[in-house]
Amino acid sequence: MNTRKLEFWILLADLVWIVLAFLSADLLRYGLTWSWGERLAIRALLPFVIATCGCWVALSLVMHMDGFRGGWRMSAMLSQLFLGLSCTIALVTMLGYFSRNYVSRLALTYFMFLLGAGFVGIRCGARTLMRLRQRGRGLWRVLILGSGRIAQEVSAKIQEHPEMMCKVVGLLFPNLATEELSGTSGTGPPSQLSTLGIFDLIRESRVNEVIVALDHPVTPEIRTLLARMRNMGIVISVVPQAYELYASEPKFVSLDGLPLLQLREPNLRPRYIALKWVMDFVLAAVLLVPSVLVIVPVATVLLLKKGAAFRRETRSGQYGVPFSMLRLNVERPVCSGSKFERFLEHLSITELPQLWNVLRGQMSLVGPRPESPAQATNYSEWHQRRLRVKPGLTGLAQVHGLRESSSFEQKTRYDLQYVMRPYLLWDISLLLQTSWTLARRLFSAGLRADWGNRSRPKPTFVPKEIAPNARSAQSSAD
Repeated sequence: MNTRKLEFWILLADLVWIVLAFLSADLLRYGLTWSWGERLAIRALLPFVIATCGCWVALSLVMHMDGFRGGWRMSAMLSQLFLGLSCTIALVTMLGYFSRNYVSRLALTYFMFLLGAGFVGIRCGARTLMRLRQRGRGLWRVLILGSGRIAQEVSAKIQEHPEMMCKVVGLLFPNLATEELSGTSGTGPPSQLSTLGIFDLIRESRVNEVIVALDHPVTPEIRTLLARMRNMGIVISVVPQAYELYASEPKFVSLDGLPLLQLREPNLRPRYIALKWVMDFVLAAVLLVPSVLVIVPVATVLLLKKGAAFRRETRSGQYGVPFSMLRLNVERPVCSGSKFERFLEHLSITELPQLWNVLRGQMSLVGPRPESPAQATNYSEWHQRRLRVKPGLTGLAQVHGLRESSSFEQKTRYDLQYVMRPYLLWDISLLLQTSWTLARRLFSAGLRADWGNRSRPKPTFVPKEIAPNARSAQSSAD
């Protein structure tokens, strides 16, 4: 299914539910009696329903509230809905304040609670339907042509997006030395295939689309093969080479029939920079007060145990400017340390002193995690894009579960996704997702059992030339 169609149907279901929630709230408030007074009460709520629908449509267009953008994750979906409902509640409250007619506060409360429950149910129901359909028929069957990291990442992203209704049925591995292709249907080991064998594989697997994910120029043999596939009615999609250099949303432009891929650098607008600075300063000041209640006793224990409560580490800030970052005196990695230190690291309590760096303007609440200057000097041009924004306490890579054991390359991809989409609502959403992640860690079975033996994300899609340096590239501030 086209993702835009899914977004449209979910938005339509939301609008229908807004009306149903309005009627249900009125029913819960006044019961089944339909006197003249209750009819007037319903009419008084009608402007709120219209305003809610308009506000929700606008938010859906801006924030993509369907819950599937970037792959399905419960924390992302809940944070988006929380932000959307907060804006909606603010609008409804303002309308209620200026309304001339009497509006039942209890009815509005019912209305808001029903909205939240219904929106979550709609998205969970859509995901369940997608998963059920993936087990049956009617899926768009995809064959990937390519080997290495790009092809693997395409396959992984298809698996992360059930709303696409796609299934990877196999892969074709080109061999540049022999100009032959190896193929697999996903259920067996790769084997050499002739041209006839490739088309047998396509017919048996009922392939609808072939995605070309090559990291080298297309050979004449592959070009001929793709032309024959197009003649069979198979859709051909191409991942542009050197796609990892893109730091913005690409836009295709047709120049008299000649396709052009237009790339633009993301611009940090002055209004966004100012609002984010205000948000960082206010939230850091507010969070620092309860954080002190945690930092002081922990620092006392570390002082008595290790002789020093804090440590300063030099990190690269925005545009590579070095700064001194504060953290609690816990070595990384802490697998061999005490359970107390593993507990601090598990909940990221060691990073709480960095709120002071946020107040000083050296860091932000949301952004790529800072690296050492020695590591930053070895950045490629692609990696240096991380330095265009302030480093943060948390970021997109962290809410996806990537920590010190994850590959630097994989974390950079998430960091660049954040860099190329600078808007304040996403920062707030990532902060909410971080809270969800920390709460999940707190109540996880691993926390109650053994903090040192918990499962960690495994690095994936790391090129051979990067793998030896991936471990050394990790920031001790993850």
